[in-house]
Amino acid sequence: MHIVYCIAGTRHSGGMERVLANKANWLVEHGHKISVITTDQYGEPDFFDMDGRIARYDLGVNYEANNGGSIFNKIALYPFKQFKHKRKLQHLLMDLKADVVISMGCNEIGLLPGINDGSKKVLEIHFSRFKRLQYNRRGLWRVIDSYRHWQDKKIASRYDNFIVLTEEDLQLWGKDMKNISVIPNAHPFRLEVPAQCMSRTVLAVGRFTYQKGFDRLLEIWSRLINSHPGWKLRIVGGGELKNDYIELIERYGIADSVTLVDTCRDIKAEYCNASIYAMTSHYEGLPMALLEAQASGLPIVSYACHCGPRDVVTDGIDGFLADDGDATAFVDKLGLLMDDDELRVKFGKAAYLNSLKYTADAIMNRWLSLFSSTK
Repeated sequence: MHIVYCIAGTRHSGGMERVLANKANWLVEHGHKISVITTDQYGEPDFFDMDGRIARYDLGVNYEANNGGSIFNKIALYPFKQFKHKRKLQHLLMDLKADVVISMGCNEIGLLPGINDGSKKVLEIHFSRFKRLQYNRRGLWRVIDSYRHWQDKKIASRYDNFIVLTEEDLQLWGKDMKNISVIPNAHPFRLEVPAQCMSRTVLAVGRFTYQKGFDRLLEIWSRLINSHPGWKLRIVGGGELKNDYIELIERYGIADSVTLVDTCRDIKAEYCNASIYAMTSHYEGLPMALLEAQASGLPIVSYACHCGPRDVVTDGIDGFLADDGDATAFVDKLGLLMDDDELRVKFGKAAYLNSLKYTADAIMNRWLSLFSSTK
């Protein structure tokens, strides 16, 4: 089959970009023709390696050029960019004659179902149903977020298939949607030898943005470290809030035990050298970092935010879940794992075993079944 993916860009280090690279590479290796259409690549290289056989097209719409501008500027320019986007996307899809075209929930989301190029249209969403409301923006932005939240369900119903990542999110969207189903992400790797879980290192991975909630993790760490000397926290990522985190680290007086690590392409060593994975996100879709931590044999302590942690972590078996925002519960559960070597190892072994559900072959064969049913 000829399968086309639409995404904003592949130049960033986010989970969605990683997922796309993994899927596209797997499909090419298994004989399918793959094309990737972007709108905001800006001539930059892919962050994650992609097979040279994957065809690449950038439409040059450049929505991100308006980021940081006023709300009125964005509102005024967005319709013109959407018009330009649809015109270019329709022309390209007519030429490509794909079997399946997939929106990854970027700016093409409302445009794609209206393009009659003969392909089946699939929407895959990488965030929870309430993503737009979880920005916690105020004023006119809140009105816009609420409107788009209402509109999302209407748009998703126009696709031939609508894929969410977790059973939890399926419930939030509503079983009344006839085209909805669940296919989780696959983990990108599984360590041949899992982590030993005997180092004194807690790991967190993700972009330095509001979503990931690393400010919450730093506050939790400040409450733990005095009673757990010798332990270290490593946060791997990068982004606009880095300077804010540096200030928090200084304010809490935890600079000796916390390291902010720049995003790296090969994250395996970080997981291998850690003993616990911690996640304090405000919201997710299905966090790639949780799947990677499991596949590395790490016990997990996570806030039970929407969505993902409840699907991945079995509380009390391979990790612990704390109610979202309950910092005291998070401190208690993380401290328990830091104190108990035997429990860490036990949970790590259970996590490694559980990761078999998320192998690339298992997940991608579910996608192939979906593609075949929509031909």
